[in-house]
Amino acid sequence: MVATSLKPRAEVFASPPAIVPYPPDFGSYQDEVIGNPILLRAFLNSAIIASGATLVTLVIAVPATYALARLRLRFAGSARFVTILAQMLPAIVVATPLFVLFSRVGLVNSYLGIILAVATITIPFALVILRPFFLAIPTELDDAASVDGCNVFQTFLHVGLPLVRPGLATVAAFTFLLAWGEFVFALVLLQQQSLQPLTVLLNTLIGQYGTRWDHLMAVATVIGLPIVIVFIALQRLIVGGLTAGAMKD
Repeated sequence: MVATSLKPRAEVFASPPAIVPYPPDFGSYQDEVIGNPILLRAFLNSAIIASGATLVTLVIAVPATYALARLRLRFAGSARFVTILAQMLPAIVVATPLFVLFSRVGLVNSYLGIILAVATITIPFALVILRPFFLAIPTELDDAASVDGCNVFQTFLHVGLPLVRPGLATVAAFTFLLAWGEFVFALVLLQQQSLQPLTVLLNTLIGQYGTRWDHLMAVATVIGLPIVIVFIALQRLIVGGLTAGAMKD
């Protein structure tokens, strides 16, 4: 992808292909990235959508998962079943009813609407990922907190949250990834170009009669760069979160 973005148009389909283009041609970045205010706006839209979806997911999913995992609730089993069922639904199945619902309440062509739509996918994912982390916390810690005078919320805040930080980092990173790459909801719910994220803009570069692959790969590289940075910055917590609970003492 990066190599193609740095090739002149005439060399994209050269045979044999140049793995490392020399000299590199940054014309695609000049045309489609630096000199393209539409892409810069789309980059900002993607950042707002991904950050908002991550925040909404954590605010809702973390206390909900704690309640389902630590509290004795009659509907906990049914809630887990619904969560798994929601994970199985393709986004396109959910997009149409969401469009009908959001159009009635004025959430089409709005950041709030697309953030809530993405959250319908990321919140069930977060519930599935976080539940083992809360289950791994010894119940004796909850009892000790109760003896010290903590209520349920204080126990969650001061005991539960600090012990599941690797899980929170894992959920935040993957939620950001899912929201950053979301295409179906953005295509359906955001018809104004000023609100569309990078994924929708990338689709417009694929023409009916031809595609400028050097330009397409330049934009794709820009889309992938923030994800690489996030995973590099949080790699220790993510690896710890993915492997936590794999071994039982």
